[in-house]
Amino acid sequence: MPILAPNRVPRATPSTLAESVAQQREALANLLREPLALAAQACSRAWPSRAGLNAALTHAMRDLPACKYLYALDTRAMQLSDNISHAGLIETDYGRDRSDRPYMNEAVPNQGFLLSQAYISLRAKRPSLTAIQIVRDDDGHVLGFVGADFDLRDLPLTGKLYEEPTYWRQIKGDPAIRGAVFHQTRSDSQLDLQLDTVLGVMEELMSDRGVFHGKLHFSSSRATIWLVDDPYRYRLLDIEALTDPDTCLSYPRRPYPADAVVPKEKIRPVLEALRGLRFMDETFYLRAGSLNIFNGMVGLTFSCDGSHYLPWDEFLSKGYDFWAPDNPTGLSCPV
Repeated sequence: MPILAPNRVPRATPSTLAESVAQQREALANLLREPLALAAQACSRAWPSRAGLNAALTHAMRDLPACKYLYALDTRAMQLSDNISHAGLIETDYGRDRSDRPYMNEAVPNQGFLLSQAYISLRAKRPSLTAIQIVRDDDGHVLGFVGADFDLRDLPLTGKLYEEPTYWRQIKGDPAIRGAVFHQTRSDSQLDLQLDTVLGVMEELMSDRGVFHGKLHFSSSRATIWLVDDPYRYRLLDIEALTDPDTCLSYPRRPYPADAVVPKEKIRPVLEALRGLRFMDETFYLRAGSLNIFNGMVGLTFSCDGSHYLPWDEFLSKGYDFWAPDNPTGLSCPV
């Protein structure tokens, strides 16, 4: 296992998922460095005695309540101890070659501690990670490593819930669909033929009936909705429900949420803009569009399977002409 110079992650407010993960990993590493360093010191005094290492690691396990297994490895990643667990010794892995495990193929910083990237464990098939601490003798020579395995669900919380960013993102879809986009043309769906009624029903549901997230599937003539009164379950509205204004009576009136990002009066303009993209071109057209009033994001999926996610006000500011296929700065699904 190679040894590298320290790699410090700067402390800053996370703005991306990767930054949030990095901050949580740093906080977790800070919790593990000291107890693993003490475990390595104890192991160096017992090296390479199996019984001595077992005793040293059993004692060290008391300071690692979330640890699943603790063990000692030589410089070839051959296991010199049993697996130490909170339930006792597990002898089956003594002599095991761990050189092919992902945590043994990462570079250990020269301070001697590594928190591995998460991986799927061989036996439990669960997301896990391993902390590695170098064991040195009194002269500083590397004897081997102490390894500590953790199941992600057993780890302490190390940060607040990650907040999804609200900037514009584009995601490419299925290459097979993109490659065949010029061989297809839009066909009027049942929803397309009754769109005035459908948009009226959706506006009523989102502005006055407690629907905070609605998605119109134009091509398949259906909608999925989520309500503030029952946010953990989505509801499916087929074309019969979407074209019957009486459907609104099934959902009690609710005041428009004060913490909604999208103003109530902007729901209809967003829905109308979705209509425009549905009919903008016979080859490039909207297949599905969504609006979430709390995070303010509009989701768009086009005929080429490309998707866009952008803030509602930015969506409205672009206008129809931006998305037209003959505008080189707009829709870029074929690439």
